[in-house]
Amino acid sequence: MISARSPHYRENNRLEAKLATGGLPHSIWETYSAFANTYGGVILLGVEELPDHSLRVQGLLDPQELVEQFCALLSDPKVVSVNLLKEEDIQILHVDGGDIVAIFVPMAERDQLPVYIGGDLVRGSYRRSGDGDYHCTQAERNAMLSGRFH
Repeated sequence: MISARSPHYRENNRLEAKLATGGLPHSIWETYSAFANTYGGVILLGVEELPDHSLRVQGLLDPQELVEQFCALLSDPKVVSVNLLKEEDIQILHVDGGDIVAIFVPMAERDQLPVYIGGDLVRGSYRRSGDGDYHCTQAERNAMLSGRFH
């Protein structure tokens, strides 16, 4: 269970924390693309990464509004090329420290790759490496398009 301060949880190639106190962060789409194009992962909204890399729950004032905004944008092909999520992949969790949103992003199927953002296959395709999201190289995009990436 995630507590207000969780030293055992850290961002990695399958976990990304986003504070989201000012609303839905734009960088959520880069992470969505990166997780979908690699091994899948979990995005936590309302959780901050501290300087020592541990995570702390800050909570969200209106998690349902954030979920609704995310879902509306998820269906817009100008935002992201494909919606991989089912209803149960987006959850509001009541944890010590407040309410957070957990978004479970699955790995995309071969015929959905690459998942890209902003309507731009070249500049909008990301991959996950360690705890960061990185633009895909032309070779990585070509491999995904040819079905050899996974």
